Amino acid sequence: MRTLARGVTIAAGMVLAAQAIPALAHAFLDHAEPRVGASVAQSPPRVTLWFSEKLEPAFSAVKVLDAAGKVVDAQDGKVEAGQMRVTIPKALAPGKYRVEWRALSVDTHVTNGHFTFEVAP
Repeated sequence: MRTLARGVTIAAGMVLAAQAIPALAHAFLDHAEPRVGASVAQSPPRVTLWFSEKLEPAFSAVKVLDAAGKVVDAQDGKVEAGQMRVTIPKALAPGKYRVEWRALSVDTHVTNGHFTFEVAP
């Protein structure tokens, strides 16, 4: 009987300890427009990224680069809640473009990444 009581006590303690641990979340890219890896028929007017968590605007950023590594966006990135967007000021020539992002979630975890899309000829 003591063994059973000890087992129940240990299990209850483990459940309480697990509930006391705060959730540690990171802002991961959920989806984007243009879509990751997409081939689009015409130049998009903006690039928008949606994340799994709310973002800290002061420390989150996005940029769009051409194949030579030159920034082609208007450098007017906006961050609101779980979304980032940047304007493409003029039509992009056919080719591949790289979107690079850095996201600081409101719980202070940093993630970053990149993806490409293509403007079809």
